[in-house]
Amino acid sequence: MKVKARFVTSAAKPEDFPPEDLPELAVVGRSNVGKSSLINALVGQPIARTSRTPGRTRLINWFEINQRFHLVDLPGYGYAEVSRELRDSWRPLIESFLTTRATLAGVVLLIDIRRGAEDEELDFVAWLDQRGTPATIVLTKADKLAKAKRMLEITKVKHALGLREDPIAVSAQTGDGVDPLWRAVLAQIERT
Repeated sequence: MKVKARFVTSAAKPEDFPPEDLPELAVVGRSNVGKSSLINALVGQPIARTSRTPGRTRLINWFEINQRFHLVDLPGYGYAEVSRELRDSWRPLIESFLTTRATLAGVVLLIDIRRGAEDEELDFVAWLDQRGTPATIVLTKADKLAKAKRMLEITKVKHALGLREDPIAVSAQTGDGVDPLWRAVLAQIERT
């Protein structure tokens, strides 16, 4: 699928958020889960800045996709090579985005397949469920595990999060799982 993608803007505070003119899909995950790499794999071009240092995304970044919707890259949570004070300052920004955007169609929650769902993911999925916010669960870095181990981890995360469907295992490196993820993304957008 040919994707036309462009960077729109970044915001460090809610008053800098762009107008709510297109549906938005938030991409959320730990700071070392590979959010930027996955966004780049999805759109087939390097629009999101990647780094070897986790926690580099410190702003909310909007990317327009096919003039139809925005992928919104939120700062990572958990481990990051920045001060706890700076990490804690991101939380109100993220929560403001997730609770105030009328155009939020859903969330794509990324989880490193090697780590599985931890307390933060369990709490976040429960919070989204309470709010009625649709979520697509994606297990990143699937290429790092053998197929049998990958299937075991998919099942573990499915049960831990109480999901009806299997999470989507994806590798930004090999492209495995990108097509099913696109179908899930488009399905979320079409429901808006």
